[in-house]
Amino acid sequence: MRLQDAPSSRSPTPSRDLPEPPHERGNIVDSSMLAGPSGTNGHFNGVPLANGHASLTPRPWEVVRVTLPGTALYEGSHVDREEFVRLVIQSLRDVGYAESANVLEAESGYRLESTVVSAFREAIMQGRWDQAEEAMERLGAPDENDRRAAKFLISQQKYLELLEAQELNAALVVLRSELAPLDIDSERLQLLSSLLMSASGDEVRRGARWDGARGGSRHRLLLYLQRYIPSSVMIPPRRFDVLLEQAREYQRHSCVYHNTSAPFSLYTDHVCGRESFPGVTTLILAEHEDEVWDLQWSHSGCYLATASSDQTAIIWRIGPDNPSTGRECVPEQVLRNHQKAVNGLAWSPDDETLLTCADQTIKVWKTKTGVCVKDLEAHTETVTALEWLPDGSGFISAGMDSRIIFWDSQGRQRDAWDNIPIRITDVSTAPDGSRLVAVGISRAPITVSLDETQQQEIEGNTPPQAPGAAPIVQKFEKRIMVWNWAEKRVEASITLEGLGEVTSVKISSDSRYAMVSHGPDEVQLWDLEAVRLARKFTGQRQSKNVIRSCFGGVDDHFVVSGSEDGKVYVWHRDTGELLEALGGHGAGSVNSVAWNPRDPRVFASCSDDRTIRIWEAQPATPLIEETQSKGKQRWDVDVGAVR
Repeated sequence: MRLQDAPSSRSPTPSRDLPEPPHERGNIVDSSMLAGPSGTNGHFNGVPLANGHASLTPRPWEVVRVTLPGTALYEGSHVDREEFVRLVIQSLRDVGYAESANVLEAESGYRLESTVVSAFREAIMQGRWDQAEEAMERLGAPDENDRRAAKFLISQQKYLELLEAQELNAALVVLRSELAPLDIDSERLQLLSSLLMSASGDEVRRGARWDGARGGSRHRLLLYLQRYIPSSVMIPPRRFDVLLEQAREYQRHSCVYHNTSAPFSLYTDHVCGRESFPGVTTLILAEHEDEVWDLQWSHSGCYLATASSDQTAIIWRIGPDNPSTGRECVPEQVLRNHQKAVNGLAWSPDDETLLTCADQTIKVWKTKTGVCVKDLEAHTETVTALEWLPDGSGFISAGMDSRIIFWDSQGRQRDAWDNIPIRITDVSTAPDGSRLVAVGISRAPITVSLDETQQQEIEGNTPPQAPGAAPIVQKFEKRIMVWNWAEKRVEASITLEGLGEVTSVKISSDSRYAMVSHGPDEVQLWDLEAVRLARKFTGQRQSKNVIRSCFGGVDDHFVVSGSEDGKVYVWHRDTGELLEALGGHGAGSVNSVAWNPRDPRVFASCSDDRTIRIWEAQPATPLIEETQSKGKQRWDVDVGAVR
């Protein structure tokens, strides 16, 4: 398509008076130090404590401290022993092995946290605000602004709890004598002041967007305050788990063929071999009589819809993989009666409805019966994009007439954006519903000066020039437009460099990135939050045809694109490394690729050679046999790896 051991007893808890300052690093723990504040190994404010717990009462036996030389974990290690042991103690308490943690504290001589930290934690969780402020002064950051910010947070919690209890006079005193003098965040202070008019605790909670003293607010306050306390004094919550997650992410990032959601083992390094990548053809579907321009999987992953220049669309049922016989593939519905080539498809979220577009007409089909229930003709030029809204309430269409039309799920027009400054070639909605992104070319050309190479590459009308003048040409700008969906306003309008067409856009599953197919020979990844080009992927060929690219694999690990050289190109999304150039299609362009939304080991491609190919990982025993359709099932290992 031209243009995109023994039981023990426990002693009573000690005094609640604010204890002594923190012990120095590496201080020896004797049995008397194993007693700690009450309640710190339980639940406060409706939630369990997440940063370890204060020590329990002593065991009936005495633990002998082990003295080791040096400070490293072991000879040759770059890990500090005290830091490691304290993290182990924290992790043991987090998972419930409190007695083991106590023994390790005594044996190592390292204490998870000082008595001041334990008292601070208890004061916050039990709402003893004067003690909390006093402890914070002894623990807090040296920066004056940070100390004031911490005091504001404590006083704010105190104020809100008084309002919740309808102790208005006491709350007013806190507002005037504690919060206002700090002069922090005047807008927040105004909001807090307005809450004095609240008639009930429920109204306070709603107005402040706060879940109250019995909710998780004290626990969250503790986490906020921890930002102002040195991490060596009060270890961040579940620190070992954070470090392990960082290691997991590093291994996932380093695994170029990563394509599994199975849990990682701590016993071995994670790696996905190339043999698990869907790099061989398992099905060739050859029902269409002309070029196949687009394809989309149903949300269930069990059906594949294809659109062709033969003026039909086909809904294929792709059966489950059978190790003995392979997959059964049947063309369930052939959707005819299009007056022009079918150039676009869109499944409804429930897979009950399929949209097709041909020239200016949109058809609405019931997928189980293959019956067209409605023709929609609101566009005045070719419809280039169809997209269902994530919540299934309706869909949008866009076209070369610079219009985006909003339809309800029954095909009734709800709204339209007219006179958009680009002739739209594709649109995509963010899965979280936050944004709408469109790509296209400007409605009017601009005149620019070109160097010799650019003059050879560009297509356009060259105005008459004076002898010796710099070459000039008229060209159309290529642009990405980003709308804030909730506010219906343009967040960004990005003019793309280069001379080729922009033919497709897809938004990642986390709604953060937009992938744009941009000729010549480039796929771009744009960060929608930062509004910047994050990465380029090169190697494929695209000059005149509409190429529709996609994300693929677990967590959108891959970027996949067709190409005018008849191959499918696969890159590592985070690095831009080209992993595969998969051959197999015949002459012409591979126009579209689509990754199965349910099975990360399957994707499909379609081509000018009139076929659709299903790609999977290579099995232990290759199969070659006919399917029930005109397609052939086979294992085609003639692929081109570029690694």
